[in-house]
Amino acid sequence: MIMSTTIEGVYCDGKIELSDTPSDVREGTRVVVTFISPGSIDLREHGIDEAQAAELHARLACFAEDWKSPEMDIYDNYDEEKAKLQTL
Repeated sequence: MIMSTTIEGVYCDGKIELSDTPSDVREGTRVVVTFISPGSIDLREHGIDEAQAAELHARLACFAEDWKSPEMDIYDNYDEEKAKLQTL
């Protein structure tokens, strides 16, 4: 039997940073990562209701200042900017 647990995260510096720590998943468990294009995500499709979304938003709010800084704009088009660096 295959067990499936879904936790949202962010890809940063070659690592996946999870928004929550799973309590029922053993260390070393294999994972499958799906990269989602920027834009709107149907949270209900992922089993997240308004209250859970608000709680997640509150927990991630401490990162907002960093995410909104002008230096972070490069990550809006990360693949494009990375490709430019590789052609130098």
